Amino acid sequence: MLIRLVFLSFWRYIDPIYFSLTRLQYLCSDQGKGIFRVRLTRYKGKNVVLSDGSEICKNDLLVKIHLHNIKVIKDCTHMKNELLKGKAVFKMVLDSMPHLASYIYNHPSEEKIKGIIGITLINRGYKRLGFECIRPESKLYKQFKKLTQVFIYVLSHPTISVENIKKHHPVYLMMSKEKLMEKYKN
Repeated sequence: MLIRLVFLSFWRYIDPIYFSLTRLQYLCSDQGKGIFRVRLTRYKGKNVVLSDGSEICKNDLLVKIHLHNIKVIKDCTHMKNELLKGKAVFKMVLDSMPHLASYIYNHPSEEKIKGIIGITLINRGYKRLGFECIRPESKLYKQFKKLTQVFIYVLSHPTISVENIKKHHPVYLMMSKEKLMEKYKN
């Protein structure tokens, strides 16, 4: 527990540096209104046809979503029950989705944006939010992402085992812009 607190304290100082180096932006000027930080990106994976018929192709413009992990972990630190933590994170994401839709709707490149993408090791509940799960093909990319996200996984789980970490694999969570707007635009 002490090691986790030390890492969290360290991360609070590193996060602003990470934020500035990755070109991330908050969805709105009120940083407390959601848990996403975003940036535009060009898709580099294999072509994907989503369930609504939208096709995401190499070099399509997407909004890459990043959970503001330090905020999520801080907001859930007091919760001892893993099920309650999961429900709380689900609600935070659900509450942030309309802000994401507004961000894209009002973006100067809105017409060029094809959808949203995120990458995660933790991928439960995504279907209820409207996301689709796609496995990246590049083994090197998957290993790199797993390595970078294990740190977050370790900080967010009270009990850690190598077996548990091994069974989680990085996945893309994707949604077309049309589905996002249909589901979350006010």
